[in-house]
Parts: sequence; C-alpha cells; structure tokens
Amino acid sequence: MLFSQKAKGFFVEVNDNGVLLARTSSSTAPFTIEDMRECPANDTAALEEAINQIQPKKSPSGYLHATVSVYPAKRLVRRHSLELKRVKEPGYFAEVCSQQFRIEQDKYTIALLNATDGSDFDAVKAVQKDVVFCGMPSEDAVATQEWLLAKSIYPERIEIGSLALLGAMVDYLAFTKSKTPTLVLELGAESTQSFIVTSSGVEASRPIAQGLDAMVPIVQKELGLKDDESARKLFYSNTFDFTGMGPLLIKKLLKELQSSIGFYEVQTGQSVGQVLTTQLSPKLAWLDGAIASGLGLSSFKLDPLAWLRSRHVTVPDTLAKNAQDIRWFGLLSLMVQYFTLHVAVPEEKK
Repeated sequence: MLFSQKAKGFFVEVNDNGVLLARTSSSTAPFTIEDMRECPANDTAALEEAINQIQPKKSPSGYLHATVSVYPAKRLVRRHSLELKRVKEPGYFAEVCSQQFRIEQDKYTIALLNATDGSDFDAVKAVQKDVVFCGMPSEDAVATQEWLLAKSIYPERIEIGSLALLGAMVDYLAFTKSKTPTLVLELGAESTQSFIVTSSGVEASRPIAQGLDAMVPIVQKELGLKDDESARKLFYSNTFDFTGMGPLLIKKLLKELQSSIGFYEVQTGQSVGQVLTTQLSPKLAWLDGAIASGLGLSSFKLDPLAWLRSRHVTVPDTLAKNAQDIRWFGLLSLMVQYFTLHVAVPEEKK
C-alpha cells in the first residue's frame, strides 16, 4: 500500500460523574465519530472494558493514546482585565493570583488566554487586556497523569474541560448567529463555576462556594431524615421527586447567580437570556430546569449536529442521540479545532 491508513483518534473526558470515551476515524478533522462509550469514574473493571471496546486492537504500548479533558475541583478558569502597563512588572501576575483569585501562583500550572478567541496571551505585545487565567494545582496535574496512566490511558494532551466547553459554546453561538448572552454553569459537589458567554467570547466568570453537597442538609431537614448520609443517598439517587423542593434547594445558589447576572447586565446593558447547566448526572438533570425557572431564563437547547458538520466532524445516525445529550458536549468540544473558518456544509439529502 502506498498510503498508510490514518491513525484513529481517541478522546476521553473524566468528570465527577464518570468517564466518557470516543473513537474517531482520524486523529484530526475531517473525521467521523465511530464509537462513544461511558462508565462510572470509580469502576476500574467497567473502565477497562470500555477501553477494550473503544480500542479493540491494542496499541503496541498497551495504552489508549488519547486527548483528555478533566475537571479538577480546584481548577482556575477566571476572566480578568489586566493593567497593560503593569504586565511586564515582575510579580504582577502573582499579585493578581493572590489578590483576585486567592491562590498562590507558584503552586499552580497556569496559562493565559485572550478572552475573545482563546488564543495564547502574548505578554510581549500585550494589546488585549481581557484574558482568561486557566490552570490547576501542579500537584493535581501530576496526580491526574498518574491516575490516567494507571487506567491504561496515555494522555497526549490534557485540557481543563471547562475551557474546551466554553470555546465550543462561543463558537456554537457564533455559528447559530445567536446574540443572546448565555449563563453556563458547572455544578460540582463543593462549588459552582459560573460563566457568561456570547458569540464574542467569555464575558464574565465567577466561582461560587455553593455546590450540590450544600443541598443535602436542606433535604435532611425538610424530609426529617435522621442523618446526613441518608439524605445524601436519597438526593443523589433520584428515587424521590425533588422538583417541588427545587426552589428551596437552590435558593442560596440563585441569590449568588442573580447578583452575578445583575452586575453583568448593568455593566454591559445586555440581558442574559438562557442558561446551560453542565456536569449534572442524569439523576440530577432536573436541576437545570429548576435553575432556569428560578432565574426567569430559558434552558439552553443544544443541537450540535450542524455545528459539528461545519467543523468537519461527522456524527452517524446511530450516535446522533448521544451527541445531542448535553452530557457529551464537553467531549465533543475536545474534538473541534478552530483555526479554520466555518465552512457551509450542504445538508445531506434524506
């Protein structure tokens, strides 16, 4: 054969709820998604089985070579306006980290991206003041790599999942010609990452010290349960319909979100119109509607198939349902490359 077959692409997302895996016909677009699988994050046997299914023919190294996204609990994804005249001052970025983000710069692995297009911030030229600080504790980065290798996953690239998803949201809004500022929430156990994005980029960011675990004591009190553990099991299992209790469970979170939205709307004169809640397990998916209702916003409706086509990622009919589920949007975001302009792709004839 004159031409060797293109190497398959493998993509893995590790989040609080599980591990998502996908195989594509090539490692770089244009490609077709060939398989999508998921398993619980803490089930080693299930993950081993999922890797065997996604990569039936093992690589010579024995590892699944993949592009990986992760969501460390202490991830840093913060928009900030720099004082350009101070950018070249020694210690300026350390000062921003300690005073604005309450972290020690030397304990984090950090990168700076331009807030509008996600490109690398150039401190030498420094013409754009609005940036996104992104990173994670250096010890978490090492622990993540060790965990992946122990699970037979060799990360060719590790990204913070929030960044891939925010980049995809900005591009999706531009592709659909949506002018509506959108609230993007990542609900974790201990905290919530809150972002406001438009087709022009990441407009605002704020971590909120209210997560899913903060709802457990309310469940315990309202239902008269004897201990925290019983309330936790009930809340996370979804064997009880919590929708009626929703407004009470998210009351504190809503107050913080209303404050963030109000500040943004006063600053920009634009109204936030919709909300997208990510990182929810299927059992807690009802929270998205509860938050949207509590804020008086609509739930963001995602249909990424045409957008993916415009970025030369083809989803076969057998996997379309998966791709349209918001839980997979972060993994799909990892596949997309943005250095090309959108190309109009004709609709396939039925």
